[in-house]
Amino acid sequence: MKVDSNTAAVVTGGASGLGAATARALAAKGAKVAIFDLQEEKGKAVAEEIGGVFCEVNVTDDASVDAGFARAREAHGQERILVNCAGTGNAIKTASRSKEDGSIRHFPLEAFNWIIQINLVGTFRCIAKSAAGMLTLDPMDDGERGAIVNTASVAAEDGQIGQAAYSASKGGVVGMTLPIARDLMGEGIRVNTILPGIFDTPLMNAAPPQVKEALAASVPFPKRLGRSEEYAMLAMCMIENGYFNGEDVRLDGAIRMAPR
Repeated sequence: MKVDSNTAAVVTGGASGLGAATARALAAKGAKVAIFDLQEEKGKAVAEEIGGVFCEVNVTDDASVDAGFARAREAHGQERILVNCAGTGNAIKTASRSKEDGSIRHFPLEAFNWIIQINLVGTFRCIAKSAAGMLTLDPMDDGERGAIVNTASVAAEDGQIGQAAYSASKGGVVGMTLPIARDLMGEGIRVNTILPGIFDTPLMNAAPPQVKEALAASVPFPKRLGRSEEYAMLAMCMIENGYFNGEDVRLDGAIRMAPR
C-alpha cells in the first residue's frame, strides 16, 4: 500500500512508545494520523507534533471506540491503516505461597480478565470496527482496501513466570492473525502481527539502570534494548509491502526468554 497524504490511519496506544513512533513514521510519509489513547496530555502533544488528531479512547469500551473512530473519520475520512499498540501487562503467579505467613493465594480472576480485555478483546474490537469501515472504501488499483498491524509479544511464545495472563492475551493476538487475514482476504484487507522483544519504552524507563543493563546484555545481538523506531520500521514494511499478509514476526534480537 502506498502511504501518502491521501491515506488516513489510526494508531491505538499512539501517545507513547511503539505507538508514538509508528504514528510519527506514518505522518512522515504524509498520512493523516488519529491517535487513540487514554493519556490525553501525551496524546495531544504527539498529535500536534505530527499534524494529527487525538481521540481519548478506552479500547475495552464499545462506545468509547465507536466515538474514537467517528471523530477520526470526521477529521480524516475512513482509515485504510490500523496499527494496534494499546496494551498493558501484570506479573502474578497462577498460585503461590506467601514467604511471610505461608498463606496460599491464586491469580485473581478479575486481574486476569483485565489483561485479556485490554490486550486481546480490545485489539479485536478495534480490528472488527476498523475493518467494517474499510469495507466501505473502493479498492485501490491493486485491489487493496486496507492494512492492519497488531502488537503481540515474544511472551506469546516464551512467557515468563507470572505472565500467564499477559502471555495468554498476546498468544491470542497471534492466534487470531491468520484467521482474520483469511476472513478479510476477499475484501483486500491484509493483517499482520509484530512480536516485540525487550524494547526501550516509557514503561521500561521506570526500571533501575542496572536492570535495563542486565536485560540489554541478555539479548544475543545486538546487545541492547529495541528502539521504538525499529518497531515502526517493521510496521511500515507490513503496511507498504502488499505481499505481507497473515504473518506473525518476532522483533527481538534473537532473544528467547528464560523462565524469569
